[in-house]
Amino acid sequence: MMPVGNGEFYLYLHGGMRKSADAKVKDVVAISLSFDDSYRNGPLHETPDWFESALGSDAKIMANWEGLAPSRQKEVLRYFAGLKTDDSKKRNLVQVLRVLSGARERFMGRDWIDGQ
Repeated sequence: MMPVGNGEFYLYLHGGMRKSADAKVKDVVAISLSFDDSYRNGPLHETPDWFESALGSDAKIMANWEGLAPSRQKEVLRYFAGLKTDDSKKRNLVQVLRVLSGARERFMGRDWIDGQ
């Protein structure tokens, strides 16, 4: 939801949601929200052993990992959970260690600067 500025919000619905709601862009829709008290904060994916051991090998890399916003950590762990081959795991491990060590480059479609 994006604030409009007068206390109202825009709710952006992706194509699948609009289709199931039979709504078009700029249609007014009614929604109901409820609090999910079973929500569990924190990463949804476990930290892979191959990543965890590499994190512990360098204090700067570990500090930069711990300094990432929780949402960024979740994003990285979710990405790693989808890797299938040993080659892709090795390739991505090299890349994430480089960006967490402070290298300026792109990883996971983002520019990383000073480990962030």
